[in-house]
Amino acid sequence: MDIDAWVWWLIGAAALGIPLVLTAMPELGMLAVGAVAAAVTASLGGDTVLQVVVFAAVSVALIAVVRPIASRHRAQRPELATGVDALKGRSALVLERVDASGGRIKLAGEIWSARALDPDRAYEAGQEVDVVEIDGATAIVL
Repeated sequence: MDIDAWVWWLIGAAALGIPLVLTAMPELGMLAVGAVAAAVTASLGGDTVLQVVVFAAVSVALIAVVRPIASRHRAQRPELATGVDALKGRSALVLERVDASGGRIKLAGEIWSARALDPDRAYEAGQEVDVVEIDGATAIVL
C-alpha cells in the first residue's frame, strides 16, 4: 500500500498542530499551514522539490510577517481600562477638605476617601482634582 505525498503532508500538519495546542507556540501553527500548502501542491501534481520549496516559503513568510505583528499586539496595553485602573486620571469633586492626612471626594458617582499627593497642598470643598493613583480604598489626588 503506497500512501500519496499529500497525505504525508497532512499527517505532518496534524503532527505540528498537536504541540501547537499543547504549548501555544504560534510558530508551530505557521509550520502546519506550510505543510497544508505543501499537501495542496502535492495533490496538484507538484514534485517533491516543489513541495518542500512551497512548505519552506509559506512557513518562512508566515513567520516573517505574522510573528512581528502578533508580538506587537501582545506588547500593547489593553485600551479598555477596568477597575481602579479606569479611575486613574479622572477628575473628582472635593466634598470635604483634602490634604496629606485625608479628606473626601466624589469620584465616578461614588464617595471616596482621598489624600493629597503633595503633602504641602490642600484642596477645599468644591474644587476639582485629578486622581493620580488609587492606594487601597484611598484616592491620591493632585
